[in-house]
Amino acid sequence: MTINYNKLGNGLIPAIIQDAVTYKVLMLGFMNEEAYEKTKAERKVTFYSRTKERLWTKGEESGNFLNVVSMAIDCDDDTLLIKVNPVGPVCHKGTDTCWGEDNSGDDIMFLKTLQDFIDKRKDEMPEGSYTTHLFTKGVRKITQKVGEEAIETVIGAMANDDENFLYEGADLLYHLIVLLTHKGYRIEDLARELKGRHK
Repeated sequence: MTINYNKLGNGLIPAIIQDAVTYKVLMLGFMNEEAYEKTKAERKVTFYSRTKERLWTKGEESGNFLNVVSMAIDCDDDTLLIKVNPVGPVCHKGTDTCWGEDNSGDDIMFLKTLQDFIDKRKDEMPEGSYTTHLFTKGVRKITQKVGEEAIETVIGAMANDDENFLYEGADLLYHLIVLLTHKGYRIEDLARELKGRHK
């Protein structure tokens, strides 16, 4: 990644900070080359403070760090987009974002987080993990679990047991994502299929 620090004339570039899960823009700061290199090395966002005229790691006093997930440069090589997992509120005024927005996000976005987690389980296959156990047993065991959870979801619905219906429905969705992952797909592939039908 080649960054042009000269466009603004002061050796600084804007860094847009975005939540990696909710996709909300959290804040805007500025970085010089040293701040960028420190951010890259330590995986915690460090800015160049124009008022203090020094490097400033977000959270160095409050503990509300911005843990880096990814960094990308724009098409003109002069603006960074940094996706983060924030620890606590981002704004010095105590709000989630510097625009006073709530950053809790939509619950539906958790499905992508769960998909990423299951992908990681498949890549790493840690011992003692139930998901690892399913991947090890293969498609027969995974499809069996999908079928079992589907039946239990139907039973909960037919019995008007909403608590059990939602619990088993969540189990069904989890096992379906495991099956998708085992087959080389993601939950987004189902969303894409549904979106195509919706046209």
